[in-house]
Amino acid sequence: VHTLSDDADLSIDTELSTKEDVFIRVASFLKLLAPTKNRLVDVIVGGQFGSEGKGQIAAHIAPEYDCLMRVGGPNAGHTVYEEPIKDVFHLLPSGCRRNPNAKLLLGPGAVINLDKLLEEIANYRIIDELAKSRKRLIIDENAIIIRQKDIDYEQKIRKTISSTGQGVGSATAYNILARLKNNDKHKAKHYAKLEPFLGSTFDELENLYQNNKRILLEGTQGTSLSLHHGIYPYVTSRDTTVSGCISEAGISPKRVNKIIMVTRTYPIRVGGSSGPFMSNEIDMETIAARSGKVAEELKRNEKTTTTKIDRRIAEFSWQLFRKACELNSPTDIALSFVDYFSTKNEKARRYDQLTAETRQFIEEIERCSGVKVSLISTCFDY
Repeated sequence: VHTLSDDADLSIDTELSTKEDVFIRVASFLKLLAPTKNRLVDVIVGGQFGSEGKGQIAAHIAPEYDCLMRVGGPNAGHTVYEEPIKDVFHLLPSGCRRNPNAKLLLGPGAVINLDKLLEEIANYRIIDELAKSRKRLIIDENAIIIRQKDIDYEQKIRKTISSTGQGVGSATAYNILARLKNNDKHKAKHYAKLEPFLGSTFDELENLYQNNKRILLEGTQGTSLSLHHGIYPYVTSRDTTVSGCISEAGISPKRVNKIIMVTRTYPIRVGGSSGPFMSNEIDMETIAARSGKVAEELKRNEKTTTTKIDRRIAEFSWQLFRKACELNSPTDIALSFVDYFSTKNEKARRYDQLTAETRQFIEEIERCSGVKVSLISTCFDY
């Protein structure tokens, strides 16, 4: 062996390396590893306070991708148009039904309500598909599981900042503190009911990169709810920007191809003590008068997906929009709820069919962001 090493193109002393390291070195030498610069990941994030319509956008473009990935927790419910009953996804990617062939990933930064996830897996027939493709859904073994005590704690104090009370913040905080006790019992790998789906999403992503597969990463909540960049203390327990989402997923910035920032014409927040808008708050009657919509219908539709609480609504904040652009560097803007400007927009299928007011608003959005508004949602429909 020592004689052969003098003539070999690569020589590895296996006594100094683990078998995993030997594999990496050999695979690198033979150029078998995934290129580190191929940009295969598109990311969807919210540009305001959540409920911008990210789930609907994600479902709309889902058929274009080989893999759908989601981060965050069940405090954010993504509603997707479907007949006869709309779909609401709390943990699974919003496009899992529209694209039944896509690989589904929940990354290590996901915060999981076990019962809700198992219910979604059953509702959307992920278990049935398991027989055909055992690993369609991969849940990273280090994802965080919400304990009942996390939910109980948040339910007691949820009204202070209009929290959804789902236990996500408490579980996230416990994940930080538990390491001081050398405790990992709150991790997905210790829950037998998840065993068929457990794996390493890092390894799955590496395999997808290797095979040049396209990935859609669906962020949750909105930029102005970011723990670090939002209006503290009226924020959530995670960083909701693109940087935070790819960190939770385990995706390098160099893998990102497109960043779609979803923005509403009128931002909304949860009713009660959920914090300021940084723009003038208005009511649904005002929206109805401007748009021609029915106020009662708006009030009926504008309830939080998870807790069914009435939402507050406000004028568009250019200050917060520009900050969201700086934090996320979007390549595209998806503008939702243009029917709130006018019901005439509901039938528009071309840009020139939108009202003049709407086109003027879009042009100003593009000037402020420096990128194109490439998706426009005219109503709640595919």
